[in-house]
Parts: sequence; structure tokens; C-alpha cells
Amino acid sequence: MTKREQLQAAAAKWEQLTIANDQMFSMVMENNDICLELLRRIFPELAIKRVARAAIQKQVNAPLDARTVRFDVYLEDDQQRTYIVEMQVANHDNLPYRLRYYLEQADHNILSPGDSYDKLKHYPTYIVFFCDFDYYRKGRVKYRFEWRCTEDYQLTAGTGQQLVVFNARADDFRDNIKLQGFLKLMRNQVITDDPFVGQIVAEMNRIKQDPGRRRLFMKYEMDLMDARSEGMAHQQVEDIKLTAKLLTNLGIAKDEILRSLSDTYQLSTDEAEHYLKLAE
Repeated sequence: MTKREQLQAAAAKWEQLTIANDQMFSMVMENNDICLELLRRIFPELAIKRVARAAIQKQVNAPLDARTVRFDVYLEDDQQRTYIVEMQVANHDNLPYRLRYYLEQADHNILSPGDSYDKLKHYPTYIVFFCDFDYYRKGRVKYRFEWRCTEDYQLTAGTGQQLVVFNARADDFRDNIKLQGFLKLMRNQVITDDPFVGQIVAEMNRIKQDPGRRRLFMKYEMDLMDARSEGMAHQQVEDIKLTAKLLTNLGIAKDEILRSLSDTYQLSTDEAEHYLKLAE
């Protein structure tokens, strides 16, 4: 793909971004009013008054030898409650394990070396995933989890942690009607009579008209295309070397190997000879 084609592809992708794109979602969530309204709709029982601190694409202070993650949106409210909100479009069949690891990473960000474990009791943590798939396959709009005693479901472990997974593919919203507009918007369906949806759409349009954001996005996409292209080129080199080695080990004549490499990988004679020498 030429640079011109890369630019055109990146520009087209920018214009087509929806709220289901994690980068667009993060940019929209930089708007504190939208963050606050979304949290209120997710957790109406918490009576959240304001977002005290918000961070986008936040990387936590994990141990140096641990796998790091970047949270799409990291929020704290006026009661020191922590919320990690993620947009997840692709189903990699590992959602429960990501949730588990996110909980651990969230505690790394709260508890510093030397702190007492008691500190965590003042920092309830909520991990929220908006998914464009139904991982648990029960057709529910919302799956909410917390630690409970298996012998007495009324007894919670009291860790102050909750996991909430939303399914944008659901049809019956029942008690989650206030989130219907947002979840439909993930599928690019706009409910016009929901003011919150209108606010998000207006914010996305404002972001798309920002030349600075557009330029950063396009640079990121083009860098990604270049990295993929380099990765594919490296893989092809390895494939050619492996083929040359296999043919050599089979005792096939050099001229026949060169012809085969040239035909299979569209190489010149000199290029084929180069790869054959690398494989020796």
C-alpha cells in the first residue's frame, strides 16, 4: 500500500469511527459531563455527584516484571470510588481473565508499598466492560458479579469489588432502559429521543472536526500499517528461507529450487539465490 493509499484509508477510518471504537470512546469520555451521566446510568444506586478525576488510556503502576494494561477510561468519583470502563468489540474468549487481571491492576494503583490493606476498604472498585457480544450467552443486557459465599448467597466477601459486563447485542432491556440508547449507539443505531445519545453524537462530531485529533489518529493508523507491513515482510522472509531449506534437504537440484522460489514468491533469480544462501 502506498503512502497515499495509507492516508486515504486512515482518513476514511477516522470519518467512520463510532462510539464502539476504543479510541473514540476514550476521547468522548474526556468530557466529564458525559462521564458522569454514563456512570449515573450504570450505577443509579450510588448517587454519584461528580467525577473527581478522570484519566484516558491510563497505565497503572504495576510491578516492572508484570504485564501492563492501559485502561480506556479510569475514573474516581467524589466518594473515592474507582471505575475502570472499557470498550470491547472483539470476543477473544478470555473476558473473565481480563476482568480478573484488571481488578488486580486497579489495586496496584491504589495500594502503595508500605500501605496497610485497610486502605482498600476506602476505595471500592468497579470494572465495567461494554461488549459488542454476549460472552455469557444468556441474552441479558447486564451481568453483574461480586464475591459471594457459595453456601449463603446473601453473604458477600466484602472486598468492595464489582464486575459489570454489558451486552450490546441484547434485545430486552427491561431494567436497563436508561442504557439502551448508549448500547444501541455501539451498533451505530441512534435513538433520537434520548438526550444523552444526542450529547454523545454531538461530542463525536466535534471530535471528528478537530484537526489536531484527526492528525494524531491518522499518524497512529499509518504507523500501525507500517508495523504490520514490516511484520508481514519479516514473516515472508522466514517462509522463503524455510522453503529453501526444506527443498535443499529433499535433495532437489539447485536450479529447480531457484525456479520454485522464483515462481512461488515472485522473486528475481538474484533474490532467489540470496535466500537459498541464507538457508544453507
